Amino acid sequence: MTSPTGAPTSERPPPSIWWFAFGYFACYAPYAALTKALTSGLTDTGGTPVSGVELLPPSVMAAVATLFVFLIATGWWRRAGRRTIAGVTLPLPGKLTFLSGLCSSGIIATTTLSYTFEGVSIVFVMLLMRGGVLIMAPLVDRLSGRHVRWFSWAGLALSVGSLVVAFAFDPRRGGAITLVCAIDVALYLGFYYVRLSLMSKLAKSKEQGANLRYFVEEGMVSAPMLLLLLGVGALTLGGGVGDDLRAGFTSFWDRPVALHGLAVGMLSQGTGIFGGLVFLDQRENTFCVPVNRASSVLAGLVSSAWLAWYYGSRGLPPNELAGATLIIGAIGFLTIPSAVTKYRAGRAAAAQAAPAKLSAG
Repeated sequence: MTSPTGAPTSERPPPSIWWFAFGYFACYAPYAALTKALTSGLTDTGGTPVSGVELLPPSVMAAVATLFVFLIATGWWRRAGRRTIAGVTLPLPGKLTFLSGLCSSGIIATTTLSYTFEGVSIVFVMLLMRGGVLIMAPLVDRLSGRHVRWFSWAGLALSVGSLVVAFAFDPRRGGAITLVCAIDVALYLGFYYVRLSLMSKLAKSKEQGANLRYFVEEGMVSAPMLLLLLGVGALTLGGGVGDDLRAGFTSFWDRPVALHGLAVGMLSQGTGIFGGLVFLDQRENTFCVPVNRASSVLAGLVSSAWLAWYYGSRGLPPNELAGATLIIGAIGFLTIPSAVTKYRAGRAAAAQAAPAKLSAG
């Protein structure tokens, strides 16, 4: 690749968003299946099933380690901004990327809490969360001045439709949403709104360096800050939540599935890495958010099918299969721009080659 002056540039074009979406899918499917197996007693855990809260400390430890290994191996840590403290220059995030990292920590925490509310369907809460972010995407685009193209609207509509179908025909739904659950969902959506708004302002740029800087600086905050908060909670909280947090730091390592817990964290960080890169694509959020959500829905479909086949757990109901079909349709619409670009590039190359062939003949 060369600059307008003909000199070679150091920047390579980033991979297609669909490679990042595939990486997200490839990490999410085993992550979801392994987490479900550990917390539902489908595999031998050396006693009672691992609670979601107990699983948090070891998985977040592994996520932090995975992130730093990834940043060092890729060399991306050099993209972080530099701050001088007491005469020492260190790679540190800026104020806004630090805020985005805190929001990312909040997203992880509120998602985990959504599984703990009694009397409220998990499907109902997750549909509120995912559907809320899908609906939020065009609003963020409008406020940030990004043009939303027709195929993005089509992909968004089909993605929302898949969630409506999955919920509307779910016989297990029900239970009045509690005040605490409503607050949790509201915080989740608020964290996502701030994060997407900051991304649209600071990154999602044609300049790859700006996107990588944002990605690195946000990552330097999210998982490490969450691990710090879990440590504080283990030291200060009482009751069952505090006991589970302390078990995650201590007795969990005596279970035969300790390595499985670390694998959950590694795969979770993989979804964070690839999912963040999907969001940071320069195209509008109304395009990127459905790509991210479609990948997760397909991964959930695969993980559910694997659990049903391997462990004999409940099979996939028709409404989930119908929702997955709509997601596949959304992916089809979202591939239109890349297909059109390739077609036009091929036509242009053929048009340039035609005069050359005539002159050679």
